[in-house]
Amino acid sequence: MVYAIVRAGGHQEKVSVGDVITVNRIKAEAGDTVELPAVLHVDGDTVTTDADALSKITVSAEVQNELRGPKIVIQKYKNKTGYKKRQGHRQDLTRLKITGIA
Repeated sequence: MVYAIVRAGGHQEKVSVGDVITVNRIKAEAGDTVELPAVLHVDGDTVTTDADALSKITVSAEVQNELRGPKIVIQKYKNKTGYKKRQGHRQDLTRLKITGIA
């Protein structure tokens, strides 16, 4: 089984060919191909962690679409002072389909 650990959107993801992953927003249009840097590569019994060998390995992915994550509600409250604050956040995300590990 061939898979790789890649750095994408500030996180590390375990991917193999055909996987669909969701990462933080990447500046690319739908249908574009992006290259993801590999941190670790496993091909059967061979495990590659050397930086020089990993620089030759390319993990390519196709951008499927852009979406937004779930709403996160942040609430702050201090007793007896009348302080209340409510804030929301939705993370911008990009969905990628892994097309090749070479």
